[in-house]
Amino acid sequence: MSPRRNRPKAAGASSGHSAEDDRAGRYGGWQSTESWQGEDWSVRHVAGASAQGKTYRCPGCDQMIASGVPHVVAWPEHAGVDDRRHWHKACWNAKDRRTTRVQRSRNAPRF
Repeated sequence: MSPRRNRPKAAGASSGHSAEDDRAGRYGGWQSTESWQGEDWSVRHVAGASAQGKTYRCPGCDQMIASGVPHVVAWPEHAGVDDRRHWHKACWNAKDRRTTRVQRSRNAPRF
């Protein structure tokens, strides 16, 4: 098998491209738009097989999302890549029922 070829960057391309530039099927899931807190959010469902190699911290429960776990990536519709957040599916579905202050156990690490 031949090695992967690097693609040259386009002239004048900035690293601050929008999240909409990513292909919809890149992460093995589907994408939709939802309204939350008076704002439209792009929500991408990520399949477990596509979530390999990285761990993320869920903003809903402040726990780690392990590699290989299906989850949701959400960001405000007119925001950039840096505003994407990875959520557990249950935490995203319960986002309206959660308090604004995260409750941690006594021995939980504070990041």
